[in-house]
Amino acid sequence: MSSFKSLLAPLAIVAVIAAVAAPGVAGNIHDIDTAGKGSCGTFNIAVNGWVGYEADAYVVGNVAQQRLGCIVNYIRVDEQISWQGFATDQVDVVLENWGHDDLIDLYVDQLGDAELAGETGNLGVIGWFVPPWMAKKYPDITDWHNLNKYADLFKTSESGGKGQLLDGDPAFVTNDEALVTNLDLNYKVVYAGSEAALIQAFRAAEQQKKPLIGYFYSPQWFLAEVPLVQVKLPPYKKGCDAVPAKVDCDYPIYHLNKVISTSFAESGSSAVGLVKNFHWTNDDQNSVAQAITEGGLEPEQAAQDWIDAHPKQVDAWLK
Repeated sequence: MSSFKSLLAPLAIVAVIAAVAAPGVAGNIHDIDTAGKGSCGTFNIAVNGWVGYEADAYVVGNVAQQRLGCIVNYIRVDEQISWQGFATDQVDVVLENWGHDDLIDLYVDQLGDAELAGETGNLGVIGWFVPPWMAKKYPDITDWHNLNKYADLFKTSESGGKGQLLDGDPAFVTNDEALVTNLDLNYKVVYAGSEAALIQAFRAAEQQKKPLIGYFYSPQWFLAEVPLVQVKLPPYKKGCDAVPAKVDCDYPIYHLNKVISTSFAESGSSAVGLVKNFHWTNDDQNSVAQAITEGGLEPEQAAQDWIDAHPKQVDAWLK
């Protein structure tokens, strides 16, 4: 769910992906001519920095490896960089795209390096949340109009005398700095640095009854542990977020989708059909993500447990 901040030099993705790709990654991911049309070959899956995406990637990767004989490489890379990999055959698929009209316009419509490959079935929600104890003690805090009244509660050493609004990874999709400015809120956006840090902050805030307001999203397994309460921002209307610096509305509902490289789509790889047919629910994703984070399972094992429990669903992806 990272935002598109800049286009890096063409060589940047080569360096980044080389550093994070699994050992043994092939130099050309489409050297499959001798295997015949419909075989898989090497399949490079981008893995972006949140555990829900990791759940997508390892479920698809396990099925591709076991059922289609693919050589699967997991490319751990920030999202805007992973889109650059479509042109260089270093990334075949981004499995969880959170909107990104700017990236679609560039890589799909203008450059033709990628194409859309259908929805995942997941509905994405981004917003501002408070821990349950705060919503109970201060019922009106869930209306943005009242946030300035409570700003002093959220002051920290990092917020410069203003209320702190805690965000996650700076690369995540966020309009929060613009929202704070355009809604005239006495807050400062502070970044936790990662999904894990954001989760721990909310967990501690609920357990210790400490004030906290911050960015959060679903699908996300943590909401089953701590049912965060969303703050109502001005309603989203189409186009209200068209100019990033002028955003003054809530986030839209994201129908998460998949994006594949054009060369992969035309390669004849059997993994193309798997990607296009891959479809599940927020609950499905959350169950795998929670097994990874709270259950302590390796991603491959968490994915495999879900696959073993849903054979008919997996079979449908392979038709």
